Amino acid sequence: MFRKVLVANRGEIAVRVMRACEELNIGTVAVYSEADKDAGHVRYADEAYNVGPARAADSYLDHEAVIGAAKKADADAIHPGYGFLAENAEFARKVEDTEGITWVGPAGDAMEALGEKTKARTIMDEADVPIVPGTTDPVTDPEQVREFGEKHGYPIAIKAEGGGGGRGMKVVWDESEVEDQLESAKREGEAYFDNDSVYLERYLEQPRHIEVQIVADEHGNVRHLGERDCSLQRRHQKVIEEGPSAALTDELREKIGEAARRGVAAADYTNAGTVEFLVEEEPGRDGPLGPDANFYFLEVNTRIQVEHTVTEEITGIDIVKRQLQIAAGEEIDFEQDDVTFDGHAIEFRINAENAANDFAPATGGTLETYDPPGGVGVRMDDALRQGDDLVTDYDSMIAKLVVWGEDRDECISRSLRALREYDIEGIPTIIPFHRLMLTDEEFVASTHTTKYLDEEMDHSRIEEAQQQWGEDTTSEEADDEVVEREFTVEVNGKRFEVELEERDAPPMPAVDGGDATASRPDHIGASDGDDVEIEGDGEVVDAEMQGTILSVDVDEGEEVAAGDVLVVLEAMKMENDIVASRGGEVSQIAVAEGDSVDMGDTLVVLE
Repeated sequence: MFRKVLVANRGEIAVRVMRACEELNIGTVAVYSEADKDAGHVRYADEAYNVGPARAADSYLDHEAVIGAAKKADADAIHPGYGFLAENAEFARKVEDTEGITWVGPAGDAMEALGEKTKARTIMDEADVPIVPGTTDPVTDPEQVREFGEKHGYPIAIKAEGGGGGRGMKVVWDESEVEDQLESAKREGEAYFDNDSVYLERYLEQPRHIEVQIVADEHGNVRHLGERDCSLQRRHQKVIEEGPSAALTDELREKIGEAARRGVAAADYTNAGTVEFLVEEEPGRDGPLGPDANFYFLEVNTRIQVEHTVTEEITGIDIVKRQLQIAAGEEIDFEQDDVTFDGHAIEFRINAENAANDFAPATGGTLETYDPPGGVGVRMDDALRQGDDLVTDYDSMIAKLVVWGEDRDECISRSLRALREYDIEGIPTIIPFHRLMLTDEEFVASTHTTKYLDEEMDHSRIEEAQQQWGEDTTSEEADDEVVEREFTVEVNGKRFEVELEERDAPPMPAVDGGDATASRPDHIGASDGDDVEIEGDGEVVDAEMQGTILSVDVDEGEEVAAGDVLVVLEAMKMENDIVASRGGEVSQIAVAEGDSVDMGDTLVVLE
C-alpha cells in the first residue's frame, strides 16, 4: 500500500479521498491555489503545497505544478478526485511515466479510448452493448448532419468527442439549425477539450439517465455495484441522484448492469468508473419499466463520480478505498453475487446558487452560520466550517448531503427532515429547491425524465420555495476589514490556542522571534499574469462570472449597437452571450478565444 497520496483536487472530494487514506494509514498531501489557501481540504491534509494563482488553468490544471508538488512531498501516488485533471489522459500518462509515483485511476490509454465518444461507441457496440443510433466517425460538414436527419429524423444531438455532462452538446431541432449548432459544438470542443471533433446521435426526447458503478482490477475482475438514477437534471447537469432506481424492475437493472460489465471488460479498463445509459421512458406506464424497455449506452466517466456516495450507502462498499487498493495492485476480494443492496439513498448537491434566479451562482459571501444536519442515515460530505468565505473561482457545489432509508419512502421523509435541519446563512443555496422536489408529484412517483426541470416544471413553484425557505444573504459587515489574531493562553494550567477576529481594527505588529503560524511550502508552477491595461476612458465590459471565452464576436474599431453580442463566455457549463448595453465603437479587446477569466476581468472596452 502507498505511504503518501497527493490529492490533486479541492473541496469536499479532496477531503473524502483523504479520509479514505487515513483509514488505510496513508499520509495525505493537499494542493491549493491562492484562492484556496484557507480551504477545508488544506486544513485537513497532513501537508499542503501552493500550486499557483486562482485560475484553475494556472494551478489545479497545471500538470508540472501538481507533479512537482508530489515530488517535493515525496508522495508515491496521485489521486485526481473528479473534475480538473481526473479524465485527462495526457496527465495520467505523465504520472505513469514519473518514477516512484502511481496514478490512482484507469490507465491513460484506456481513459483515452473511453473518453473519446466515437471510440467508446465502437467498443461498446462490439461488446454487444446497445448504443443510440449515431455516427462512429467524426462529422465535419453540415451536409453530413442533414443526411443523418433525413435518415433518422430530428432532433439530432451533436456531441463533442471529449465532452460530458452537457458540455459540448448541441441539439438540432430542424434543418435550419444545422450550421449554427454544428459550429457551436465544435467551438466548445476546441475550447474545453482541445479537440473540435464531433459526432451525431439521435436525440432521445423522453429519457431517464441511469448509470452503473463499476470497479475493475488488473487481474481481470470486473464488478458492477448497481445503478443510480440521475434523471433529475437542469441543462444536463445532475442536481439530485438516487439509488436504486425506482423506475426499473430487477430484470431491467440486471440487464443494464451486465451490459456495463461487458463494455468495461472489453475496454481493458481498471479502477473505478461509471457507465452511463439513457433509458426510454414509457409515458403513462403502470409500474416500473420492464426488461423490454429500450436502453442505450451514453458514455463512460473514467473517474470517481460526485454521486459515488449513493452507491456506498446502499452497498456498504467504500469505493475510494477500492480505488487505492486496486491502484496498489490488490485484487478485488468479492464476487459479483456478493454485491447486495440495502435500502435506498439520495444525494443532494448543495450548490451556492439561487434556484429562483435561474440557478445563478453566488458571487461571494461568508458562511455566517453553518450547521449541517445529523442523525440516523444522514451523511455529510463537505470541507466547510462556520466563518469560511465562499470561494467563487470554481464549481458552485459546496457540499453533498446523502440520506439513507430502509426504503424510498423513508429516505424521502428523512431527507425532508435533514434539509429542514440544514442551517446555512450568509450565502444562497438550493436547499429550498431540494425541499420542493421532495414534495413534487413527478419526482415522488419517479416518472420524471431528464427534461422535466427544463421543459415541464412550473418555475414559479421554485420562486415560491425560495421565498418561503431561502435565507437573506445580505450582510452589514461584508465590507468591514477583518483582522485575525492568535493567542496562546493557559486556564487552570491547561494550554489553549485561541483565535479572535476584529473588524475595522489595525493589524497587530509582528512580535520579535518569528511568525505566529507555520508557513506553507513554496509556490510551485505558474504565477498570475499582468493586469490588463485599459486604454482611454470608454465603457468597460467586465465578466460577470468566472469562465472561459468561447468566441470573440467583434473586432477593434467595429461599430456595435445595444444588444449586439461581444463575446461568448462559458460558465457553469452554459454558454452566455455578453452583449453591449449601448451602442459605440470597440476600442479595445482584452481577451481571446480560449482564455480563462475571473469575475470582474475586463473583456471589451466601448467608446
